[in-house]
Amino acid sequence: MAAEGGGKEMNEIKTQFTTREGLYKLLSHSEYSRPNRVPFNSQGSNPVRVSFVNVNDQSGNGDRLCFNVGRELYFYIYKGVRKAADLSKPIDKRIYKGTQPTCHDFNHLTATAESVSLLVGFSAGQVQLIDPIKKETSKLFNEERLIDKSRVTCVKWVPGSESLFLVAHSSGNMYLYNVEHTCGTTAPHYQLLKQGESFAVHTCKSKSTRNPLLKWTVGEGALNEFAFSPDGKFLACVSQDGFLRVFNFDSVELHGTMKSYFGGLLCVCWSPDGKYIVTGGEDDLVTVWSFVDCRVIARGHGHKSWVSVVAFDPYTTSVEESEPMEFSGSDEDFQDLHFGRDRANSTQSRLSKRNSTDSRPVSVTYRFGSVGQDTQLCLWDLTEDILFPHQPLSRARTHTNVMNATSPPAGSGGTNPGSNGNSITTPGNSVPPPLPRSNSLPHSAVSNAGSKSSVMDGAIASGVSKFATLSLHDRKERHHEKDHKRNHSMGHISSKSSDKLNLVTKTKTDPAKTLGTPLCPRMEDVPLLEPLICKKIAHERLTVLIFLEDCIVTACQEGFICTWARPGKV
Repeated sequence: MAAEGGGKEMNEIKTQFTTREGLYKLLSHSEYSRPNRVPFNSQGSNPVRVSFVNVNDQSGNGDRLCFNVGRELYFYIYKGVRKAADLSKPIDKRIYKGTQPTCHDFNHLTATAESVSLLVGFSAGQVQLIDPIKKETSKLFNEERLIDKSRVTCVKWVPGSESLFLVAHSSGNMYLYNVEHTCGTTAPHYQLLKQGESFAVHTCKSKSTRNPLLKWTVGEGALNEFAFSPDGKFLACVSQDGFLRVFNFDSVELHGTMKSYFGGLLCVCWSPDGKYIVTGGEDDLVTVWSFVDCRVIARGHGHKSWVSVVAFDPYTTSVEESEPMEFSGSDEDFQDLHFGRDRANSTQSRLSKRNSTDSRPVSVTYRFGSVGQDTQLCLWDLTEDILFPHQPLSRARTHTNVMNATSPPAGSGGTNPGSNGNSITTPGNSVPPPLPRSNSLPHSAVSNAGSKSSVMDGAIASGVSKFATLSLHDRKERHHEKDHKRNHSMGHISSKSSDKLNLVTKTKTDPAKTLGTPLCPRMEDVPLLEPLICKKIAHERLTVLIFLEDCIVTACQEGFICTWARPGKV
């Protein structure tokens, strides 16, 4: 693990850290907060959130940031790594009575130096549309709370739209609004549009068009966050019932689901090419899910408490040709990866080339990060050996330690890397490849050998148990008591969490039944990632993690927004 030293040093707050790219440095003069710089007493208040927008003004200083602290909302020019923050001059500041801002989102499509459209969600359920440059409050949605009385958990503009936006609530409902329409003076009447396993979508029945256009009911308990795929076609939602649900947004079809190890899922993000989804939550884990295969391909264990934000770093996601030519990315290449749209010779086409067998081998590494209530920032690399576990490991990156590598040669069976690959052994290859652990120290893998054979048979039948555990010898050597206890206690807790799969009959699914299925594989059935770095960077729980081109932005519940300069960008 990346914790340096012991004792006192462990509790010191880090102001810099090093990865293979170089040194990341906290810029203390670039810290944004309330103008008085007094730490906010955050007891019982909503998480501090940060939103960015670029208004493309001529000065080259087009970045703007918005953040909420308690009852207050601030809008500043963001100077990033270039200049010190001037807190005495917010462009806009608002203090709300009786309700608190909980989340916000800029419309990047319509933003100009003269006008921006900012949506703000509130703890009492309303959504406000404001323009912090023109200082106009344009509209208030769900004003009388007739649509939903519960806290707004997430609000986002629909990608590519100037007028549509989506709002999630702690009631477990999501609503689609159009800024041009009113919310009506009476509670809406709904008509069922589509129903599926643990979700339903209704349209609003009224003579004239009104908000909400659609009402989504998803899972049980709060809907904690949602994220649109880079191409805007799919919607990933994470809920307090512990489920990730991925929908085709336009056709309102359920594409796939995943269940947390235990507890609620709190955050979700997409890889820049839309192939992978990462979630974080109350099981202290980050979980990587393949969009194409609809299955968990790795879990990451580094946090000591709930994971509050996960985000991919599009600027450090690297793709290499077979001659080791690393590029950290020109704008051209990375815009492309970032937006997931088609463009020839782009990073994305290189990523897809990785999946075809006739071209030169391409090596790919995805970088993502997470922050948690343990005040720690973790960075993770998702590498070849995890993405394509049945490939030869010669191209695995240096910081990836694959134990006991007895992977079959490329021709000996298995499936091509692009396919689902339910079976990776062939009659001629009796030794299945071991379970890779990326970036790992010697670490125990709890064996399947002791578990009931019927459970194993079921798992094999459902194609979950794709990986065998380590050999007995390895297991004995690497078996730490502590790790065993952790795995054991996680299993124990998971049996208490209540997942209600079926909305109609409201029957509770026994978590023991989802554990060991493709919905929620056992810990030993998927690779366990170790963080590249895991650093304590704040006094209070962390609530923000955003990757920008020349820096990383984090924020904690005390209301301090920190800028970390990327290597060579100070």
